[in-house]
This record gives sequence, C-alpha cells and structure tokens, in this order.
Amino acid sequence: MEVQNELKPYVIGLDLGGTNSVFGIVDSRGDIKATTAIKTQAYEKVEDYVAASVDALKIIIDQVGGIDKIKAMGIGAPDGNYYTGTIEFAPNLIWGHNGIVPLADMFSKALGVPVALTNDANAAAIGEMIYGVARGMKNFIMLTLGTGVGSGIVINGQMVYGCDGFAGELGHVIMRRENGRPCGCGRNGCLEAYCSATGVARTAREFLATRDTPSLLRDLDPEKITSLDVSIAAGKGDALAKEVYDFTGEILGEACADFAAFSSPEAFIFFGGLTKAGDLIMKPIERSYKEHVLAIFKDKPKFLVSGLEGSSAAVLGASAVGWEINEA
Repeated sequence: MEVQNELKPYVIGLDLGGTNSVFGIVDSRGDIKATTAIKTQAYEKVEDYVAASVDALKIIIDQVGGIDKIKAMGIGAPDGNYYTGTIEFAPNLIWGHNGIVPLADMFSKALGVPVALTNDANAAAIGEMIYGVARGMKNFIMLTLGTGVGSGIVINGQMVYGCDGFAGELGHVIMRRENGRPCGCGRNGCLEAYCSATGVARTAREFLATRDTPSLLRDLDPEKITSLDVSIAAGKGDALAKEVYDFTGEILGEACADFAAFSSPEAFIFFGGLTKAGDLIMKPIERSYKEHVLAIFKDKPKFLVSGLEGSSAAVLGASAVGWEINEA
C-alpha cells in the first residue's frame, strides 16, 4: 500500500454546488495542491458538465504530474447517494432535477480512475471532522448554508447515511406549514426556502415590499438582490437588512432546537456564504435555539462556524471519500 501511495499520491476532491463546482487535488496530509472551478449552472446537460469539468481538471492534473499520479476522485454533491454514486432528483441542479444521474460512473469513465460520491454536506462534515473545528468530536451536525441548505450528521463518530444513503436532508424539514414558501423540492415551508442564500434574498424582497423601513437595499433592483447585498447592508447598520438576518436566524435556531432532540450534538457547525455575516446571523440563531429547545439540551451544544476557508471543507471531505475507496 505504501508503494502504491508513493506512485499515486493524490486524490481529486469535487465540491459540486448549485452555483459553482470547485475541484482540488489533495495529498494524504490534506494539503490542497491545485484548484480550479467551473460554473455548475452553465451546462444544461450532464454530459456537457462532465466534459467541461474534465477539460478544467486536465490543467491541474498536469500540474501535479499527470493522471498517473491520481489514485481516485471523491465528489460531494447535492442529493448524492453514497451507496450508488448517483445524484437523484436534485432540485438545485439544472441537469439533475428530473431523474437519477450516474455521476460517479461518468467521471470514472472520463478520467480512468475510481470515483466515489456522497452528499455535499456530508463531504463538508467529513472535512470538518478531519481537518477543522470538529476534530475530536463524535457527535455534531453540520449545516451548509449555500444555494440550498444541506446537513451532515455525525453520531458516535460515524456519518449517518440511513438505509438508502439519503439520511440527513434537514434542509427539507418543514418549518412553516401555514402559507409556507414553495421549495425547489416541490413542497412548501422547507428550511431551505428560508435559510439558504436564495432564501435570504427572497426574505429581503418580501420585507422591501411589505415594510416602510428605510434601507440601502431600496437602491437596488429587487429582483437582483443577493444574500451578499443583504450582508453588506447589514454590516453598514441597515435596519431592514438586520431584520432579514434576525428572521433567518430565528428559523435556523428553531430548527436546531428540533434537531438537538434526536441526536444531542456536541456542536452545530455552520458552513457556507451566509456565515460571513458573523454575529449578525449567529447571535439570532443561538437566541432562538435557547428559546425553543428542550431544557435538557439548552446549554450543551456549541454553535461554531467552519474552521476551513471557502469550499476547503467540502473539497477535503470529498477527497477523503476518494481515499476510502482505494483503501477498501
């Protein structure tokens, strides 16, 4: 095995998000040697997406000595099934929302290396457990706040996959049953519809339309407002933008209060663009959690922001899945 590791010292990790796909070539110590990225949404057909990914990968693969140096590839993807290597009915992927996509097999055939795939939030949780703030923890829940809301659940030191590979879809727990927002999954009132980056932008548009509060956001085209715009405005003391984060944190804290009841985690770890808002989002989450949680869980979990930069947690987690398939 040691000889094989010397001959093939790297694994490719792919953090496949609804907006961007970030690739990293990673060594056995968790050092990312080279990265590249493409726009996930730029391709309507999965075949075109894989072809564009391989073209981008060839450049960084050559930088580390060629494909003969690559042992395997690991993918973290929305609605990814660890058991089958497929993406199944992913609402945030143009080419993945209507059926089952054998993405691991497609990449394996295109690159000529073994490929494993897991849910993107699970990959982020694995990366955090090995390299980030969850090191040493055996029970935690990771919530990824990006285009959607994902979750990775670790109990007794093991990732929870369930009977079919899809355990941990906490972004699709229904939080608002009366007049709940439509979600990309086809249901109404899901956590994702409120607490994803797109959900935050949607809340901002609703508040602008229904409230008279002065706001820097009124200078922008409402249909083009992003969660980053809300964060920038809130950072400047904008009252309406702060209300948006209070509303978002209230729902997230309420959700965490429910999640604590089934796994009693040591920590809730938050990852993704929304965490850049810092205390503007974290303080409302903690306040709401304490208000709604059962007394026995009130002061037990920590509320932490990922200790890994950018998409590193997901890339490293995905690469760890790649190492596992060649170790088996």
